[in-house]
Amino acid sequence: MNLRNCARCGKMFNYIGGQPICDSCRKAIEESFQRVKQYIEDNPRASLKQISEDNEVTTKQIQTWIREERLMFSKDSPIQLLCENCGEPITTGRFCVKCKGSMANNLSHSFAKPGKALQQAAGKDPRSAGMRFLDT
Repeated sequence: MNLRNCARCGKMFNYIGGQPICDSCRKAIEESFQRVKQYIEDNPRASLKQISEDNEVTTKQIQTWIREERLMFSKDSPIQLLCENCGEPITTGRFCVKCKGSMANNLSHSFAKPGKALQQAAGKDPRSAGMRFLDT
C-alpha cells in the first residue's frame, strides 16, 4: 500500500498513480474544470484573469488545462495562444498541428533507426565478435 499526503489538502490517501492528490480534491478540481469550461462557452471574450477571478481558479490551473488540451479558445478570444515551436496562433495545447505532425514523424524515424543498426550488426562476420585479449 502506497500512502502519500495530498499535494492540495495534505490528507493521507492511497496513491495509485498520476497527480499526488486525493479523490476528494480530484473531484473538486474536475468540478472547477467543468465550471470554467461552461464559463468560457458562455463568455468567449473573457480574459484569463477574468476567468480565474470569476471561477475562483488559479491562472496556473487554467494554463495546465490548456496545455493538456482540455480547454479550447475561439479565434476571436482575447487569450492568444502561440505554438511553442514556430509561434503560429493556436486555440489549445502547446503546439500547432504542423509541428505536432513534424514531431511525431521525427519520433517515428528515431525508433526506426535502431532496427536498421541491429540488422547491420547481425550481418557482421561472426569471427570478429567475442572477447579479445591484449598481449602484454
